[in-house]
Amino acid sequence: MIYINTKDSNEQVSFRQATINGLASQGGLYVPKSIPTLDSDWIQNIENYSDHEIGFHVMRQLIGTDSLSDDQLRKIVKETLSFDTPVVDLGHKINVLELFHGPTLAFKDVGARFMSRCLGQFNNEEEVNVLVATSGDTGSAVASGFFGVEGVKVTILFPKGKVSPFQEYQMSSLGHNIKAVEVEGTFDDCQALVKQAFRDKELNKKYSLSSANSINVARLLPQALYYFLAYKQMKQRGLSDELVFSVPSGNFGNITAGLLAKKMGLPIKRFVAANNANDTFYQYIQSGEWQPKPSVQTYSNAMDVGAPNNFDRILYLFDNNFTDIRREIKAYTYSNEETLTKMKSYYSSTDYVLDPHGAVGLLALEADLSLSEVGVFLATAHPKKFESVVVKAIPDYPIQQVDLGECQKFEIADDYIAFVNEIG
Repeated sequence: MIYINTKDSNEQVSFRQATINGLASQGGLYVPKSIPTLDSDWIQNIENYSDHEIGFHVMRQLIGTDSLSDDQLRKIVKETLSFDTPVVDLGHKINVLELFHGPTLAFKDVGARFMSRCLGQFNNEEEVNVLVATSGDTGSAVASGFFGVEGVKVTILFPKGKVSPFQEYQMSSLGHNIKAVEVEGTFDDCQALVKQAFRDKELNKKYSLSSANSINVARLLPQALYYFLAYKQMKQRGLSDELVFSVPSGNFGNITAGLLAKKMGLPIKRFVAANNANDTFYQYIQSGEWQPKPSVQTYSNAMDVGAPNNFDRILYLFDNNFTDIRREIKAYTYSNEETLTKMKSYYSSTDYVLDPHGAVGLLALEADLSLSEVGVFLATAHPKKFESVVVKAIPDYPIQQVDLGECQKFEIADDYIAFVNEIG
């Protein structure tokens, strides 16, 4: 399988090289040169396959045969899909895809585990330094996924005071090959530092940098599996027709993976991009003009992204056709107050506890779903990760305080002073 640069189609690399590079030249992103189409009979019989069989088949089509052997890929898929991703029926044609049953209680566990194991296979003698910016959940998942991987060191940049205590604990408590760095500023500032580092050729050569955000194709691609596994469950229930997915969207990696699944032949009717106050994509859908802006802090902090990286991939998938994008993706935006109100009212009526990101996803789905359609919204994180927000909406929600006293977090660790200085 050949991967090309969204900024320069002449740059063509293998999946292995795309994974190691992370970011393409000129700030571009890697995408498959051609989107593989799955056999329609295979999709029609998807309920007859195990999750591991589905994962292997889909990923084999996406990455080709030149980077990983069948045995290597099967092992990686088995270790990646080691927990459930259940679709829960909430009634009234509303379903929730719970993606928080992994080790860090967030949807990014799948992508982080897959990528870490790929790098473990690809790394030979040279040590790789993974540099990642996070607004919360990415850092937790990357820390867990890469912990103890030989030959790989991870540096996580996160905005000081803008992640939940639980997220901060998960990023900061491991140590060993995982380092967490607080940055005075927003996620956008963290992301700018990462991009600056990748544009510096001398720095890249010195540290053998790679990324672990959804800018890295090995983090992005396995997220397409959510949609195949959800479709399998809906098909088993006889509810796979007229299927609409609502995706809480920040850096737009998750919805991009869903679009890729549909391009491969998965029969999804359309997608809904659920935004918080960071509504750059929502404004684009309204006007056709792409105008990134500084991010603002909200209760759904994993979505606090003002300049989503994966927009370039969406443009590529639709050949820059705004009309097609608008036909395929609806967009909605919701405030903190609307998010809290939904969390409170939904708990009162159903006893189901939404995290703030899932609440935004549900709001958007309910606003868009027609009577003939069946909806699935993505619950991207467990409510426990956002207890301070949940108790604002549900005062009697049981709180479990996280003691950060033993964390290995640092402002700038001694052994990383030179590294941090070099990236600005």
